[in-house]
Amino acid sequence: MPYRLLRFALSKEYPEPRMFRSQVDLQEAYDVVIIGAGGHGLGAAYYLARDYGITNVAVLEKGYIGGGNTGRNTAIVRSNYLTEDGVRFYDESQRLFRELSEDLDLNLFYSERGHFTLAHTDSAVRVMRWRAEVNKHLGVDSYVITPEEIHKICPYIDLSCGGHLPVAGALYHPPGAVVRHDAVAWGYARAAERLGVEVHQKTEVTSLDIEDGEIVGVQTSRGPIRAKRVLSAVAGYTPRITKMAGLRTPITIQPLQACVTEPLKPWLNHIVVSGSLHIYVSQSSRGELVMGASLDPYELHSERSSLVFVEVLSAH
Repeated sequence: MPYRLLRFALSKEYPEPRMFRSQVDLQEAYDVVIIGAGGHGLGAAYYLARDYGITNVAVLEKGYIGGGNTGRNTAIVRSNYLTEDGVRFYDESQRLFRELSEDLDLNLFYSERGHFTLAHTDSAVRVMRWRAEVNKHLGVDSYVITPEEIHKICPYIDLSCGGHLPVAGALYHPPGAVVRHDAVAWGYARAAERLGVEVHQKTEVTSLDIEDGEIVGVQTSRGPIRAKRVLSAVAGYTPRITKMAGLRTPITIQPLQACVTEPLKPWLNHIVVSGSLHIYVSQSSRGELVMGASLDPYELHSERSSLVFVEVLSAH
């Protein structure tokens, strides 16, 4: 390291700026309390402050920012779905992601790679053509390509699949992208705090205060809070929150495991998905291969992975 840079690093005159504000005491009341500091909770807080001027907002997180699904996914962004509602929803999501780094003033490493959904049978190819027509009708760039075209675009795919379910074609979605998922959480949190929102980590909601059938506040591990509105953004843990309000939410949790390798020299420039082989894979900006499989066939809230998953994924 050059001496000049080292001098700055060790000088108290140039302190490293904090990503987030230091933890502050909870206020007695807020206009809005949001439970869950993942992408949806932090995003809701940011847009409430930016678009509606509602800044007296507290985001409560029992763990740490982005510690749930937001920081535990394979970070693929796409809109080549089959249903019209799905396509429109995720196409708008992609539009937001393209502009989000500039909007939040933080590099989210959004990178359009091109997304392959492999088809291994004639019937699967027909479904891909159906999806492609729906996508085109709604203005999404997506089309079916042959094995020869796959090899030309992505020569490192073994089209024979080792003799098991050879590739018969693919739905190619050029705007398919990857993004640094934890940076999305950090960016939303920092931008929301700059607008006056408070983000409280290590603050668990233990119960809801209800008066005359209306939620008027929450009890937390750090004390009670009054609130005009309470928003739950806890994904699969929603039944635990709604149970506090006397409601039963018919949501179940099934693990969808993924794994990350050590950093490798960049070679996989695309996103490759195969529903028949139960695998999807991409390479991160740091070189790791990010791989996932299918849902596990049981309900579980654990965030631990299993050796069986790694063994089965390796076999694919």
